[in-house]
Amino acid sequence: MAGQKASLSQVVTKNREVALDKIRNIGIIAHIDAGKTTTTERILFYTGRTYKLGSVDEGTTVTDWMAQERERGITIVSAAITAFWELKQDSSVEHGNYRINIIDTPGHVDFTAEVERSLRVLDGGITVLDAEEMVQSQTETVWRQADKYHVPRIIFVNKMDKLGANFDGTLAAVRERLGAKPVVLTFPIGSEQSFRGIVSVLDRKAYIWEGDPSAVSGQVDTGAVYTETEVPEELVAQMEKYRAQTIEAIAETDQGILEKYVGGVEPDTHELKSALRRATIKSELFPTFCGSSLRNKGVQPLLDAVVEYLPSPIDLPPVTGQWNGNTEERKPGNDEPLSALAFKVQTDPHVGRLVWLRIYSGVLKAGQETYNTTKNRRERTSRLVLMHADQRELVSEAYSGEIVAAVGLRETVTGDTVADSSYPLVLESIAFPDPVISLAIEPKTRSDQEKLGEALGKLSEEDPTFRIRSNPETGQTIISGMGELHLEILVDRMRREFGVEATTGSPEVAYKETIKGLAEGEGKYIRQTGGHGQYGHCFLKVEPKGRGEGFEFINKIKGGAIPNEFIPPIEKGVVEALSNGILAGYPVVDLSVTVFDGTYHDVDSSEIAFKIAGSMAVQDAARKAGLVLLEPIMKVEVTTPEEFMGDVIGDLSSRRAQILGTEKRGNSTIVLARVPLAEISGYTTTLRSLTQGRANPYVEPSHYEEVPNNIAEKIISAKKS
Repeated sequence: MAGQKASLSQVVTKNREVALDKIRNIGIIAHIDAGKTTTTERILFYTGRTYKLGSVDEGTTVTDWMAQERERGITIVSAAITAFWELKQDSSVEHGNYRINIIDTPGHVDFTAEVERSLRVLDGGITVLDAEEMVQSQTETVWRQADKYHVPRIIFVNKMDKLGANFDGTLAAVRERLGAKPVVLTFPIGSEQSFRGIVSVLDRKAYIWEGDPSAVSGQVDTGAVYTETEVPEELVAQMEKYRAQTIEAIAETDQGILEKYVGGVEPDTHELKSALRRATIKSELFPTFCGSSLRNKGVQPLLDAVVEYLPSPIDLPPVTGQWNGNTEERKPGNDEPLSALAFKVQTDPHVGRLVWLRIYSGVLKAGQETYNTTKNRRERTSRLVLMHADQRELVSEAYSGEIVAAVGLRETVTGDTVADSSYPLVLESIAFPDPVISLAIEPKTRSDQEKLGEALGKLSEEDPTFRIRSNPETGQTIISGMGELHLEILVDRMRREFGVEATTGSPEVAYKETIKGLAEGEGKYIRQTGGHGQYGHCFLKVEPKGRGEGFEFINKIKGGAIPNEFIPPIEKGVVEALSNGILAGYPVVDLSVTVFDGTYHDVDSSEIAFKIAGSMAVQDAARKAGLVLLEPIMKVEVTTPEEFMGDVIGDLSSRRAQILGTEKRGNSTIVLARVPLAEISGYTTTLRSLTQGRANPYVEPSHYEEVPNNIAEKIISAKKS
């Protein structure tokens, strides 16, 4: 990839099967700048995966390996890496060496697809929070995504050394903003500059970190990093308060613990941890830890917690899918039929096309013929590789519960199921949000023309939220994505990875059209050209649906008014007409279309005639129903010093913003608003000049709303001119 030399080990690793109960597939999720990548780096260091602490600021992290990530200091693509951790202390699970497959995900909202697909295949997660910023907007978004996929989580309150760090305030924000129930397992000894360790609530122990583990030459000696000691006397009362709250929360989820608790008998630590593990896996409780990843404090207890409280593949319900119209289960196990979900496609200049797979059951071998049950195609995996960020390790087999990348699957894309052809189960796919912004792109030279098409094809295959289309009127190629940064990064990748120099136009908002009322329309297509003619005739009814409910086609033809073989062509004509737009060339959405009558000719009727008739009828009906333009509305949160709040609100109001209110968070004021996407191009630059660079915006797609009439008229006129 760009500026990096990926390697592929030529040693094929064998006999690497790990017991399923000793595997943890986890993701690290959070708002941008909460410390996800730094936390991942510390995990890799303490597990012995690396022997040098990487730095985001210096561009030396393992998981942020792309040139763009290192230049900008942000995560753009999710990176997978495998590490091992030996659990030694008294625990709810067996002592021993555990394999942890980690995916570090982006925090920027433009790359939300990376988070979505990662959470779809993970078993557990670490939610990293900034102790001063507390629960931020993107944290809420990724938390909801994790809820959707029923991913159990533990919480790590990071940056306890930061000015303004507030552990109790963060706990309150978790309860209020996420609607979650955190249970404190560690709390800080000191905060800000005085932060030096943590107290383990259930174990009644303190851990003090002294010195810098990066100074340990070539060794990872965790015993030299922190000291276990008695809880400082001044913190004993606070520990007992947290301990009572934690035991009470656990008791509410476990009948055995509750009976002891009510009876005045304190359950032992092992019982409490076992009950908490069960509650965590059910997402009833969220074990909460604290520390400072940058200062190397609190990471080892977090690793213990990953093993103790997050599920292995066998702790979760069996995966389900469809087979012959029935719902079937696949239990995790190497003796089950193969079932795996493709959740990411990546183009690597050294290895070729890589398809990332989460194997839910069975064993996948290098050279094995597989069956893509989504597309009903046979394919062969030529090679299998374990992912270590941009490094690849060849393996001969991949087992149930593992995350692996396959070379050779030419037609498999994100969301497809790879399975045993004898048991062609189809797993639930992955849904991604629609793009909200577009721009025209053109190659700079004739020699770039062919390379541009190839680059766009590969990038859209990798990223399901990146779309490409041609404008039939202008002949331009239009690319669409989740935000300006998203498209900027993709254009930069084209230049670096594919050698394509391209020019881009101004960003264009992804407007949509919809109908306001119910109406009927007629489409009749008749052509006589000597010999067989063309005849298609249908009546359609259109009806609006709720915002975001999409398109539905209904067949209510009775008595054979139109033969069944002509219904699919009618639907195809309707879909094409709606996708090309009727009012101003934007896709028509959120409506149902019903075909209820029509006529046909025994000789002259054809599929093409009915397709044209369907297109004509839906355009007729939509115009009668009344068409309106919809625009994307963005949720905007501006974190600003209070002295600039008036300027920030005034500027937002000038952009057609709906101001929802303000709230205090830490030392800052948060201005909450909803703003049309069309009004916030270049907003970050304006905001910085207004606030002397001290305010930061967070912007994410919210919903679509009707465009005001005076503005809609200008947009339509511009499109037609």
